[in-house]
Amino acid sequence: MPQRPRRVAVTSPQTRLAHARGRARGRWRVPRLDPADADRALRLYRRQRAQALRALAAVLVLLIGLPAAFALWPEGAGPRLLGVPLAWPLLAWLPYPAMMLLARWQLRRAEHIEEG
Repeated sequence: MPQRPRRVAVTSPQTRLAHARGRARGRWRVPRLDPADADRALRLYRRQRAQALRALAAVLVLLIGLPAAFALWPEGAGPRLLGVPLAWPLLAWLPYPAMMLLARWQLRRAEHIEEG
C-alpha cells in the first residue's frame, strides 16, 4: 500500500507572527476602577446609552417612516421629477444626509456628556 503524502498547513509569515504574538501576551484582564470612578463611569455609560437609544429611534423613524408614509399616502408620491416619481429620489437620497447629521449630533452629545 503506497504511503499518503503528509499534509502540511501552509500559512503566511504574518499569520504565524500574529499567532505567536497572541500566545505571548497572556490573558487580558479588565482594569479595576476606584469606587468613585466606577460610579462616574456607570453614570456616563447610562446617559450615553439613553442618548444612543434616542438616536437609534430617530434612524428607525427615518428609515421605516419615510417608506411607510409613501405607502400610506400614495398621492404624495404623485409629483414627478424628470419622469420619475418624487418618492424614489427622496427614498434613495434623503436618508444618507439625514443619518450623517444624526451621527454628528449623536457624537457631539456623547462628547458633551463626557465633558459635563
